[in-house]
Amino acid sequence: MIQNSIFDIQTESDFEQKALEVFRFQYNNCDLYQLYCTQLGKNENNVQQIGDIPFLPIDFFKTHKIIAKNKKEELFFTSSGTTGKQTSTHYVADTELYKKSLLKSFELFVGKPENFAILALLPAYLEKKHSSLVYMMNCLIEKSPCKESGFYLHNTEQLLDNLQKLTQSSQPTILFGAAFGILDLIENQSIIKMPNLLIFETGGMKGKHKEINRQLLHVKITSLFGVQKVGSEYGMTELLSQAYSTGDGIFYTPPWMKIFIRNPKDPFEILPAETAPRGGINVIDLANIYSCSFIATQDLGHLYPDNGFEVLGRFDYADIRGCNMLVES
Repeated sequence: MIQNSIFDIQTESDFEQKALEVFRFQYNNCDLYQLYCTQLGKNENNVQQIGDIPFLPIDFFKTHKIIAKNKKEELFFTSSGTTGKQTSTHYVADTELYKKSLLKSFELFVGKPENFAILALLPAYLEKKHSSLVYMMNCLIEKSPCKESGFYLHNTEQLLDNLQKLTQSSQPTILFGAAFGILDLIENQSIIKMPNLLIFETGGMKGKHKEINRQLLHVKITSLFGVQKVGSEYGMTELLSQAYSTGDGIFYTPPWMKIFIRNPKDPFEILPAETAPRGGINVIDLANIYSCSFIATQDLGHLYPDNGFEVLGRFDYADIRGCNMLVES
């Protein structure tokens, strides 16, 4: 079955073959995606290579239920958004497929969660069970054998105590945190030297802090904890896979996920990867098989020749008709 074979991808040729197979499945099993493709003059007969595949604008997740025919959701995720803003909903038909994807991605870029204490500066699962990030963290925490692993957004004093104990015992430890949670910690603490701590920030101020760019955030984090670098995770409500950066803000995808850059002045033009383009980020996430694997996000990025990518900011939709962009770099 398609969902089992996506994790066997090893080469570019494997990826393209599987992407075309997934496209045909979704064209025939997702009415909204088929309608969108038809409006663009695309169908299963004239999509012959990966460059022919249409990317669905991510805003459709705000207005439509996107799920394959004859499938029922086992769970759903909603984006957090800001007050008064319409949020996205992602219906997940295969929970085990999502868990397999997130665990394989984590193991590829970080290691087996069983080897770490995993502490999260995030709301607890029961508070935010429809957050894809919190769900992911809960899966990782459940794999950790350490009693200190858990959610600490509302208990930073206990968090710091446990981090000190884990550091002293030489237990490999990861601190995951949304940007606003880490900034709260930084603003209320003096220097904490834990140079062996692995720190991953997951982005997002959500209106709780004035936005700062990732580079400045990482400078603040390294100054507080004495670590050499800060990792990051790139994911979103509408995806089932994650990209990771282990430092320097450059992300890499697992083999079943790929980033493309579209022309910011022409949303249907994909820019050649060899030119190291900058523009809108498009994502193919083959784990998203029962929803839509081909998504045009609202993020702006820079794709490097080795397929690493950097997130530069987001489109400024106040000026979208003039194709203006807001880039935070």
